[in-house]
Amino acid sequence: MTSNFIHWTDQELLDDLNSPVVIAAFEGWNDAGEAASSALRYFQERFSAEKIGSIESEEFFDFTISRPVIQIPDDKREILWPATEIYATKMFDSKHDLVIVVGHEPQLRWRTFTDQIVEIASIIDSHMVITLGSLLTDIPHSRPVKVFGSSDDSALAKKLNLNPSTYEGPTGIVGVVNNVMREKGIPSLSLWAGVPSYVSGANSPKAALALVERLAEVLQIGIACTDLEIASAAYERQINELVAEDLDTAEYVNQLEEDFDKSSEVDEQSSNPELLVSEVEAFLRNQTGQT
Repeated sequence: MTSNFIHWTDQELLDDLNSPVVIAAFEGWNDAGEAASSALRYFQERFSAEKIGSIESEEFFDFTISRPVIQIPDDKREILWPATEIYATKMFDSKHDLVIVVGHEPQLRWRTFTDQIVEIASIIDSHMVITLGSLLTDIPHSRPVKVFGSSDDSALAKKLNLNPSTYEGPTGIVGVVNNVMREKGIPSLSLWAGVPSYVSGANSPKAALALVERLAEVLQIGIACTDLEIASAAYERQINELVAEDLDTAEYVNQLEEDFDKSSEVDEQSSNPELLVSEVEAFLRNQTGQT
């Protein structure tokens, strides 16, 4: 399958990738608090991932909804279009290089768009695709963010001791990508973080931090998170101040905190990240024939 919609810009780096893992996140419906896209962009920046390509935006976006933006850097007028960009980085302390796919959730031609993600994974011979997502839920901002893993591939879910996906209802592009990966036989899993529903309009660096930390654990790589840690602490302080100003909200948050503290239903991967780490690494090692 050769696409007319993927534009590769760095063939040399593309050809030099070693056993790459694809990580993808999309702004939009599966990106509450912009936590998933922020986490992946943080990865891209921290590891100085270089742009190696992009997916043509003209076919997949309604520009009356996702409008282009005019900028004038250095007195030169530019138009920035909604984009899905592809980055790559060599990970010299890891067995697996990284390919990062990040952009906006498309408005049009989702099947064709998802085919582009499949082609990216196929061209680079990726042995796993990891998608990131974040969702609004009834959790307190003052407690640790739970990150849970799932897979649409029941066989992979069993191998990695993940929860098989049981969700039924409307879905975003992340759900479609994961389903198509299963149909194409490409191993994939998702990592999801919760964002408090009562602050749905605010970006959540706390959830982004949780995703970054869990993804780093799964990939067995180190990453400095000082900037996100500072932003996360400031986020929590600001919400504390806002909650304190409204009695009803304060009571609601107190109830959420009590429910959270009493709950014994902790996702196995959330309570034991080392288990998921070791099982993902064993799976990738088996896929690449390493011992």
